[in-house]
Amino acid sequence: MVEETQGPAGDETGLEEEAPRPASRRARATQPAPPAAPPRGPGQSYLFTMAASAIVLVFALAFFMAGFFTHAAVDDDGGGGTTVAGNPTATGQTPVVQATATPAPLVAASVDDDPAWGPEDAPVTIVEFSDFQCPFCSRFFSQTYPQIRQEYEGKVRFVYRDFPLTSIHENAQKAGEAGECADDQGKFWDYHDTLFNNATALDDASLKSYASQLGLDTGAFDQCLDSGKYTEEVQKDYQEGISYGVTGTPAFFINGVSIIGAQPYANFKAAIDAALQEAGG
Repeated sequence: MVEETQGPAGDETGLEEEAPRPASRRARATQPAPPAAPPRGPGQSYLFTMAASAIVLVFALAFFMAGFFTHAAVDDDGGGGTTVAGNPTATGQTPVVQATATPAPLVAASVDDDPAWGPEDAPVTIVEFSDFQCPFCSRFFSQTYPQIRQEYEGKVRFVYRDFPLTSIHENAQKAGEAGECADDQGKFWDYHDTLFNNATALDDASLKSYASQLGLDTGAFDQCLDSGKYTEEVQKDYQEGISYGVTGTPAFFINGVSIIGAQPYANFKAAIDAALQEAGG
């Protein structure tokens, strides 16, 4: 299990986001202070106080009378009958509008041509946007991902897409490219597991060493990585994630329902089971 190196922000949500860009500073002109109002005389102060008191008294009386008549009307009605918004029933009761929760819209997150496991025709598709150097992604990988794979393999399709937070993770972009190079040789998921198990050592030399340990053709792998063959592919994933509202990692879409952060397995299970039930799977 990878030891988590958590940043100060996002620990409760399990989401890591890039540092916000500093706002530009503009010089502000010093405004002269307005001239002080002339002091009131004793007579003026007394009249002002009396006028203010009278206004407050009038408002208080009006508020009390409005509440009294409204209460009397409702009591007289007896509280019976069914009401529809804007259409009182025969009882005359004032209609009540019930607030209803609006479900979050589904996100049609593309699977692109990215690495995936599970049947192509599975009733549930899980799309993950992740960063190999992100500590919360490592948390998901070690605590939740194994349970999903064990319980739902054959029932779901799991797709991995890159979302490198390059402003805070200097090796995330190249690690994403290395994963694509491993996929060229049919070893993405073995390489994926190796990177998360070694998330603190993702420099180029280490990336090439892991390929050798997994028995990949190192000549082809090194050439793929050094040439930047998949630089644009990784950036394409990132830009599509942005278009889906992703702001940090990890982020997931389960049949279009978003789950943000390395949440407990129970939350993923509830979402997957609901999606399976809805799909009739």
